[in-house]
Amino acid sequence: MVYPASVSLTTSEVPSEPILRLDGVTRQFSNQNPPAVRDVSLTLQSGEFLSLLGPSGCGKTTLLRLIAGFEQPQRGTIEIGQQCVAGSGQWIPPEKRGVGMVFQDYALFPHLTVSQNIAFGLSQKPNGIVQQRVQETIALVGLEGMDNRYPHQLSGGQQQRVALARALAPHPFLVLLDEPLSNLDVQVRLRLRQELRDILKAARTSAVFVTHDQEEALSISDRVAVMRQGCLEQIGTPEALYREPASRFVAEFVTQANFLPATPKGPVFETPIGCVPPDRVVRAGGAESAISQAINLMLRQEDLRLHPDEQTGTATIQDRQFLGREYRYSIRLASGQDLIARTPVDQRLPVGAAVRPQIAETAVLRVFAA
Repeated sequence: MVYPASVSLTTSEVPSEPILRLDGVTRQFSNQNPPAVRDVSLTLQSGEFLSLLGPSGCGKTTLLRLIAGFEQPQRGTIEIGQQCVAGSGQWIPPEKRGVGMVFQDYALFPHLTVSQNIAFGLSQKPNGIVQQRVQETIALVGLEGMDNRYPHQLSGGQQQRVALARALAPHPFLVLLDEPLSNLDVQVRLRLRQELRDILKAARTSAVFVTHDQEEALSISDRVAVMRQGCLEQIGTPEALYREPASRFVAEFVTQANFLPATPKGPVFETPIGCVPPDRVVRAGGAESAISQAINLMLRQEDLRLHPDEQTGTATIQDRQFLGREYRYSIRLASGQDLIARTPVDQRLPVGAAVRPQIAETAVLRVFAA
């Protein structure tokens, strides 16, 4: 179904899927600099929660602004609910895209109450419908009894819920969230990120969530899109990204993995901390052709074992961090290479101790070019 550009989109008219489609979207702010977003293509299914993950400056917020309509692409097309909203000679302004936005600083009106903030985007509807929808969204985000409070009378977490309720009130196709938890303390973030997902799932609303926090993206997303230098590096389920990174950048940024130099030697791969049989080595991308040159093997931090060995230890513990449920050790090999290991709290090794590092017997290592 195609909607005329002059008509605002409403969720009751939306086909079931996909809810969002980007095809070759590019945005460059200056000819002297590379594009902030370069040739990005992806789709979002109805009801799906997608996180845009990447380091600062990778283009994820610019991509969000392109979807919202705050920026216009120079190339490519953006479709929301199977209607082209940008590109191919089409342009629909932000207020007519059926998109709700939650900003990093929440952008609540300080002179309006909770109810008035939520009702702000419903001003063109009959008063009875507005009041009913306001009460529905207040209940959805768990703020009953706070209707008449002002933003300064709320905690950071409560303000975040008001901002989410305001975005959900008009029944949008899509909610866009630009690092909405970044201003909260750690304990509140841990609680609210799951509540955020639960609220969006209860509302049956599709969402695109921007974050630079790997754990945050992996814990709440249906799929994660990893960005680097304006490009989409890999998109997939959290499990797929963690277990099967398609590039070294994804392996380093998402899994924070170690990389071991390895050389084929007879039937095994020789590394500085032991030999690995070929049945425990897989290529990124699934290729299984023979490997005859020097390579790097991705070793996850939890797959590195440390054995105290003052006599024949080949590595030294440089640093130990207590993380509550585990220790994080930084060790240095005789070659000068540093590796990171995460171990259970029942293994406490002193800084400066000699250890014999070993690859876990169950570990599967992925191949990347040396």
